[in-house]
Amino acid sequence: MTARSMHETNRVSSAGRALTPSRWSRIWSRNSAGYLFLLPWFLGFFGLTLGPMVSSLFLSFTDFDLLTAANWVGLSNYERIFTNDPKFAASMRVTLFFVVFSVPLKLAFALGVALLLNRGMKGLGLYRAVFYLPSLLGASVAIAVLWRQLFAGDGVVNDALALVGIQGPAWISNPNYSLWTLVVLSIWQFGSPMIIFLAGLRQIPQDMYEAASLDGAGKWRQFWKITLPLLTPVVFFNFIIQTIEGFKSFTPAFIISGGTGNPINSTLFYTLYLYQEAFSFFRMGYASALAWILLAIVGFFTAFSFLTSKYWVHYDD
Repeated sequence: MTARSMHETNRVSSAGRALTPSRWSRIWSRNSAGYLFLLPWFLGFFGLTLGPMVSSLFLSFTDFDLLTAANWVGLSNYERIFTNDPKFAASMRVTLFFVVFSVPLKLAFALGVALLLNRGMKGLGLYRAVFYLPSLLGASVAIAVLWRQLFAGDGVVNDALALVGIQGPAWISNPNYSLWTLVVLSIWQFGSPMIIFLAGLRQIPQDMYEAASLDGAGKWRQFWKITLPLLTPVVFFNFIIQTIEGFKSFTPAFIISGGTGNPINSTLFYTLYLYQEAFSFFRMGYASALAWILLAIVGFFTAFSFLTSKYWVHYDD
């Protein structure tokens, strides 16, 4: 018998021994405590994540409406979404506009503040906590209500503009400005990417800046040639996270528009439209199809970002 055949025989016999009930019993007795500690995670994963996802995928091929039994309709929901649903197109335009403008502006603002804080000013911990507070509150109902009061026709923003003789518009009820108020709200919650940028800036060796200064490079040139290239992995991470959050944004649009997406669907985010289909019209099958399309869109953007990252993200090697 050759050495290779002996190796295959031993591997097969080992696999056979691994499948015996007595061996499984010994494995369980050694690792039972670990499995019991993992049990809550398994229950949560299969009961709250994987199970609902599989159910949603099945329902996307039905006309389930919460009141009657689900009837299989095949690809009818998807066909209607892409061929006979003007609100789907409107919600996609609004969501893409929001993501395209809010994500880069938020990251640019967060990076700018992180650069200022990285200069070693006094009270750094206090500034960091204050700037992070809006992100800590997140897309809460209270923040959305506050924002609606600020940008109302008789809100604080227009009162401040009136002090300098400017007649402010009705920001929320005007379709030309309503979506921009949500973009500004998103930029205001820049604390989370700022903290990550600040951590990345602390990892850049200071001797590189000293060498660049000796060569006559100014602050602006140091930023473009040292800071930004070495910070691209952090920029990439923040970009992925904030893009996904942008597509998932829901609460501000729901509160400010009263759940309607008005005026004239200018704040009809994709998630808000999905919510309307599911809980206002009880078209759960149709809403499930919308949810899976959103998952596909987010997956496409994420995959595209990873594929193109090799051209602009620079790692240590």
